[in-house]
Amino acid sequence: MNAIPSRRTGGRAARRAERSAPITGALRSIRPGMEGGRYSPLSDADVLRIHHTALDALEQIGLADAPPSGVAYLTAAGAIEGDDGRIRFPRALIEDTITKANRSITLMGRDTQHDMQLSGTRVHYGTAGAAVHMVDVDGRNYRECTVQDLHDAARIADVLDNIHFVQRPMVCRDIADNMEMDLNTIYACCAGTTKHVGVSFTERAFAREGMKMLHMIAGGEEAWRARPFVSNSNCFVVPPMKFATESCDVMEECILGGMPVLLLSAGMAGATAPSTIAGAIVQATAECLAGLVYVNAVKPGHPAIFGTWPFGLDLRTGAMTGGSGEQALLSSGCAQMHRFYDLPGGAAAGITDAKLPDMQAGWESMCSNVMAGLSGLNMVYESAGMHASLLGFCLESLILGDDLIGHAQRCVRGIEVDDQTLALEQIREVCIGGPGHYLGTSETLARMQSDYQYPKIGNRMSPKLWDEAEKPDLNRDATTRKEAILSERSAARFDPEVDAAIRQAFKIHLPT
Repeated sequence: MNAIPSRRTGGRAARRAERSAPITGALRSIRPGMEGGRYSPLSDADVLRIHHTALDALEQIGLADAPPSGVAYLTAAGAIEGDDGRIRFPRALIEDTITKANRSITLMGRDTQHDMQLSGTRVHYGTAGAAVHMVDVDGRNYRECTVQDLHDAARIADVLDNIHFVQRPMVCRDIADNMEMDLNTIYACCAGTTKHVGVSFTERAFAREGMKMLHMIAGGEEAWRARPFVSNSNCFVVPPMKFATESCDVMEECILGGMPVLLLSAGMAGATAPSTIAGAIVQATAECLAGLVYVNAVKPGHPAIFGTWPFGLDLRTGAMTGGSGEQALLSSGCAQMHRFYDLPGGAAAGITDAKLPDMQAGWESMCSNVMAGLSGLNMVYESAGMHASLLGFCLESLILGDDLIGHAQRCVRGIEVDDQTLALEQIREVCIGGPGHYLGTSETLARMQSDYQYPKIGNRMSPKLWDEAEKPDLNRDATTRKEAILSERSAARFDPEVDAAIRQAFKIHLPT
């Protein structure tokens, strides 16, 4: 007699092997650049009122303290320098600039697979910030950041699927010289990841030196200009409504050097921006519109990210509240303004006020990360690892944030409704003469990876299995993964000859 083949070919072991196998990009349920924009905290009338109020602010109040070169660029473009030294922007100038600005930017990685298309409501998550402390999970304390910490953060981010870019998340407190710190920041990040990198420069001359290093990494100036894999995070304003003179000089240098620019306005609601959410969005929008005019006056169409980053404040104490519901609304409202202008934009989300990776950190980070993604924010900065209202950075939280952002991206993807997903025929087959359940059906197995997002660290064991596995702990598991990643050599490290040339030309603090 012939044996009857099993209906579940391969059995449980085969199915487990299939589930644990690496998922190819085409089968993943989430991916960089998925389109959000389903959530709109502002009505259409609200958006128009914010827009017109921002134009009023630019036309009537303007911005102070532009450097002489900035005054020349801006007045040549049509801005007006008043007797009080403030630069005012006619409405027609703003509207013309919005029309001709670059609406679709590709932020490139050293590896082309990490290129990010910024347009419409495509969503990307990554790091950012200027934390001065590292969070020691085991010791439950804080210590000063080092260049090695920055390099380690870049190395870890390089292998995390849901961290799409690496803007410098911390400052190197072990390097006293500002130029050396700026140059070592480039080195530490680029030697750790082939994803797109964001950095800042303290002075214009430092940016010029940074370009020299980037030309060496890229293989020459022409290669760099063809694929600029580093952008300048530029705080070009000192809110409220003043240009940051030295940062504007840096911005001009970066534009001339072919580096994309993040126009970063970071007012504190209640301190350096109005305390109301709407007012803070108005001021950030006005400041970034002024920055957009500046960039396009220097070089029309240059890639610029509309970086409205207003932050919340606890008005009882004056402490920053990066993990608050107000912060989530600030960033989501800004994302809606980016959609209104149809300009590539970014804002901050995922920040937590918690001091350690705990339940508070989880709820605060998830709230703003989900809302930012659903709002269609192109670049979600500071989305993982940031603690203590941006004062601390945690490598374990960076790893745990990869899981958290995975869930946030699944929310961004939303619900597909078509004949196949409505599943009428599948319901019919299961219910009429079928097994009476959907476990093991071809349709369920086929969509197991493409429709569902699975955590890498998050624990879904039953209490019994959890107990038998000696009660694994999230932070402990994240530390284990951190140590495993850092035990391997960085895949992004430079060619030895290039590395030697860089070390000969610049004082690199990171050991070989």
